[in-house]
Amino acid sequence: MYQVYIRSFADGDGDGIGDIAGIRARLPYLRDLGIDAIWITPWYPSPMADGGYDVADYRAVDPRFGTLEDADALVRQAHALGLRVLIDIVPNHTSDRHPWFLAALAGGPGSPARERYVFADGRGPGGDEPPNNWPSVFGGPAWVRVTEPDGRPGQWYLHVFAPEQPDLKWANPEVRAEFEAIFAFWLDRGVDGFRIDVAHALVKAEGLPDIPDEHLAGAPFPPGEHPHWDRPGVHEIHRSWRRVADRYDGGRILLGEVGVDDPQRLVEYLRPDALHAAFNFGFMASPWSAAAFRTVIDATLEAHREVGAPSSWVLSNHDAMRHVTRFGRPSTERRHSEPMGPVESDLELGTRRARAAILLMLALPGCAYLYQGEELGLPEVLDLPPEVLDDPIWARSGRTVRGRDGCRVPLPWAGEAPPFEFGPESSRPWLPQPAAWRNLTAEHQAAEPGSMLSLYRAALRLRREHPDLGTDAFRWLPSPEETLVFERGAGLRCAVNLSSRPMAVSLPPGASVLVSSEALDGAVLPPDAAAWFVVGS
Repeated sequence: MYQVYIRSFADGDGDGIGDIAGIRARLPYLRDLGIDAIWITPWYPSPMADGGYDVADYRAVDPRFGTLEDADALVRQAHALGLRVLIDIVPNHTSDRHPWFLAALAGGPGSPARERYVFADGRGPGGDEPPNNWPSVFGGPAWVRVTEPDGRPGQWYLHVFAPEQPDLKWANPEVRAEFEAIFAFWLDRGVDGFRIDVAHALVKAEGLPDIPDEHLAGAPFPPGEHPHWDRPGVHEIHRSWRRVADRYDGGRILLGEVGVDDPQRLVEYLRPDALHAAFNFGFMASPWSAAAFRTVIDATLEAHREVGAPSSWVLSNHDAMRHVTRFGRPSTERRHSEPMGPVESDLELGTRRARAAILLMLALPGCAYLYQGEELGLPEVLDLPPEVLDDPIWARSGRTVRGRDGCRVPLPWAGEAPPFEFGPESSRPWLPQPAAWRNLTAEHQAAEPGSMLSLYRAALRLRREHPDLGTDAFRWLPSPEETLVFERGAGLRCAVNLSSRPMAVSLPPGASVLVSSEALDGAVLPPDAAAWFVVGS
């Protein structure tokens, strides 16, 4: 699966913003990369308070991206190339410009329209304090007080994310019925499924209780006890969506963004009557350590085996620092954003580790998820001018935290200078591209046998063609400290050296190299390198 962040993939009309026409023009590139499916971030009408994750109309396409007819044509074209298409769905909240929310504001307390959202009376004299102490993910409190139709200060509405993203009340049957109809609308148009935004949210605790101070300070909640994350009631909502998807032939897919690192907790979302798959953020968060990777791989495979769901693996996405930059730092764990200021990263080291990491990931059984541009080895852009930063985290933090824009810079396709054929030569991308990306364009790398793009193409081709990589068979083999060696099937071995020393791989006579992240001296892996070997005939 390949994630297309639509605003930054390819610009077909020259307005500086990626669109459906741009995706259609680059579908042959994606086919040739060797993927099976694409997931496209929200293309719905939106005020863009959070990059399209504030949806004003779930049954239309924003004119900046194209039309419904363009979307239909994209699905048909992708299918003709052998690619499946998933689109993003945002069920936890709408835009504050959605007709439902405008009706809720106009309807006043107790109105049916207001019952579609999480409204509550304030605390303290005159209701002047928020209903509880919940914080917003993007900073500050998670509540906004409204002015009632008669002009008086009134109730408060919940926004776990930005104020422009009011939370829906999923206890309301009308909300459930509406989203079942939205799923059917797009499935009827031929999409192959949905990536479900914050699928672990939706359900809020009865009475909207405060979060205890120790948990506000970072102490974890016992499973299922957080007042608005990962609550047991969310699974019945997913089962209702699965019933909709199962009405359609061809294996429609429900892919959850489930913010749960514990594999045992994660697979609760993947029972046979619920979601088909979910991102593995535990793998994405793993530090550059053989023991850490092995622990998360073992736990993931075991937990998914229990429920009969495919394991999943991911290194980057549109919400996290690109892993080329992350892997070039002393602390390599996943991070979403960071304070402004000087940042150091060894990109040579990070690139070397990223090359090894993709061979590790693509050799594991299950589903692999790629983020656009990782196949080009793009680093995080850490020096975007403050005036172009668009992420709501930037404003909500008082302009002290840069947010996620650094991983969303438009892709470089060809040429020697921006816009690198992201759009027409005279166009100006919505975020500026570094001039240094001239050596990272898809055109430049396609001609280089040792490039990151060539490595991805080779590994994805082998992943599709080699019979041992099409099975669930997996077995660890002995290896030195800070290294990983495992066998897939009877004839393929993956070796990964996460240490700072060369590693001699123990192989039977006649073994040969299928693909490697760095040049090998026989069966000796350099530091921070990986290779696949074929050991049978």
